[in-house]
Amino acid sequence: MRVLMLSAHGLPQSWLTLEEAVLYYAADDVRWTLGQPVALFRGGHNAVTGLQSVIEVHSIIGTRGVPRINPQALTPGLTNTKLFARDRNVCAYCGKLYDAAHLTREHIVPVCQQGRDHWMNLVTACKSCNHRKGPRTPEQARMPLLYAPYVPSIWEDFILRNRRILADQMEFLRMHVPKSSRLAQGDDHVSEFENCTQA
Repeated sequence: MRVLMLSAHGLPQSWLTLEEAVLYYAADDVRWTLGQPVALFRGGHNAVTGLQSVIEVHSIIGTRGVPRINPQALTPGLTNTKLFARDRNVCAYCGKLYDAAHLTREHIVPVCQQGRDHWMNLVTACKSCNHRKGPRTPEQARMPLLYAPYVPSIWEDFILRNRRILADQMEFLRMHVPKSSRLAQGDDHVSEFENCTQA
């Protein structure tokens, strides 16, 4: 389980372990919380009052200090898991939904034609379509793309990089995802994404 750490202004900064989150609480660096309590940590007893210290950790915390992440300067890291999740495990050529084991990272402009390994030059493809397209562009192979690639926003990146997102965390992140994003679609798509990532 991870805690979503935000800046004081609400920009996502990191996914924290429960132990890391407790350190922010103990240092009095948690400015506000959202979501449900997810853990309760008990400490020592106060010598004067005799009361035991208790820290209740919430699923989303806003922290003091200067944000470490500038959303305008961020380019999300690229992995096959994130790419397939961005594209909802759907092949960009045949349009079928596949298990991740049957998918590949497909360069729209092939590497042999100076295509780069970048979000805007990559889509998800099944192994069969990838093999059929070979070292050609979609136009050269006469295999038009069914959807366009895009660079995920910071909000989408936080969804794509965590395999187990709690419902209140997903709700918060999805409120900020651009409406054009494939991750902003209805609840049936969210559960589909969660099934793919938790498999």
